[in-house]
Amino acid sequence: MDREFSLEEANAAVAELRPVVERMVEHGRRLAAAQRDQRRLVTRIAGNGGDMQPSDLRELAEAIQHEADAIAACAQEIDAAGAQIKSLEEGLLDFPSRREGEEILLCWKLGEDDIRYWHGADEGFAGRKPL
Repeated sequence: MDREFSLEEANAAVAELRPVVERMVEHGRRLAAAQRDQRRLVTRIAGNGGDMQPSDLRELAEAIQHEADAIAACAQEIDAAGAQIKSLEEGLLDFPSRREGEEILLCWKLGEDDIRYWHGADEGFAGRKPL
């Protein structure tokens, strides 16, 4: 465990990271959409090509790279703050902490005002318990 957070420190980090997580989730949605479009385009090309321009595939590849780079930048910022990304799609973060001497994770999900849950280090989201 690199850094341990008190509840107050973790909530302060949530306040700072919320806009980063919002951006990360949005870039993740755009990335998934661009990847779906790319798969459809590749399928069309494998068929008969239709009425496509050579630039179509290149533009999608550039969009995918842009979104992936943006996600990586958000992830780096979250990691530098000491939080752990548990779900890109849901904007789920864990903050290492201790409870009664045991390692735990304070758990926050985009859409929640502040941290209200925790789980053991070996448990996941399903093991969340109220503070």
